[in-house]
Amino acid sequence: MVGGQAVMEGVLMRSQESYAVAVRRPNGDIVVKKAPWQTRTKKFKLAGLPLLRGGVILIEALLLGIKALTFSGNIAMEEEREKNGTAPAKKSIWEHIWLALTLLFSFAVGLALFFYVPLLIADLFNFSSAIVFNIVDGLLRLFFFLAYIYLISRWKEIRRVFEYHGAEHKSVYAFEEKKGLTIDETRPFTTLHPRCGTSFLFVVMLTSIVVFMFLGKPDTIGERLLRLAFVPVIGGISYEFIRLSDKAAKNPIVRLFMLPGLWLQKITTREPDDSQIEVALVALRCALDMDPRAGDSQIEILTE
Repeated sequence: MVGGQAVMEGVLMRSQESYAVAVRRPNGDIVVKKAPWQTRTKKFKLAGLPLLRGGVILIEALLLGIKALTFSGNIAMEEEREKNGTAPAKKSIWEHIWLALTLLFSFAVGLALFFYVPLLIADLFNFSSAIVFNIVDGLLRLFFFLAYIYLISRWKEIRRVFEYHGAEHKSVYAFEEKKGLTIDETRPFTTLHPRCGTSFLFVVMLTSIVVFMFLGKPDTIGERLLRLAFVPVIGGISYEFIRLSDKAAKNPIVRLFMLPGLWLQKITTREPDDSQIEVALVALRCALDMDPRAGDSQIEILTE
């Protein structure tokens, strides 16, 4: 399998052996960062076990995504540096520490917003039934998630990222259908893919309702924090479902369960133009060790 994610003016793609981030420079050229990469689930048997591998892959995707976003952000700043006539400065150790702290803070806010705040609100209703409590808690969590997706989709910059997200999906489809990785053969595919991270997060929200029901109604701070410890378990179960649904995507019953996630992708993906499809194809072709050219743009490849 191949997969990836959208970044600022670009796309990250990863294969079984390497990953590549292709980003459109302000001058129209494409710069690619390529490096060897292999998931720990292939290197270590324990990490590849069902239910465990989902959490491992999720962490890997998060770390790789951060690297890709940092790289794309640096490329996006080139135009500003050119206007000011300044050279790119090497990051100090304090800047790396600040970035790490920012990421940790963002991760903590995400957990609080989507897992802890809904719990506190549900607790205000004083439900005596643990089942009713967890259903309301889950619905609130789903509401926060959908509201968040909708609100960020209103930003112009995020809409550009969602267009690259659509280009990433189209490119993956072209590869899976054994089409030529060209703009013309990639363009007709849909932007909605069953293995998308949006669908995964939607499944996480639904799976959490079922898992938390087994934990009952939390009455103490310790019991509430225990729920956060089950987030990797929820991620592992959700990953297995997404993996299964991708393999059985043509089954009508399976497709019925996939529909909400696909509908949600109508917000998180947009129809890309040819220049964006070209960037996604360049990233994919590089990740597959193919000739990177997918259009007329000049390409610069950086390796680690």
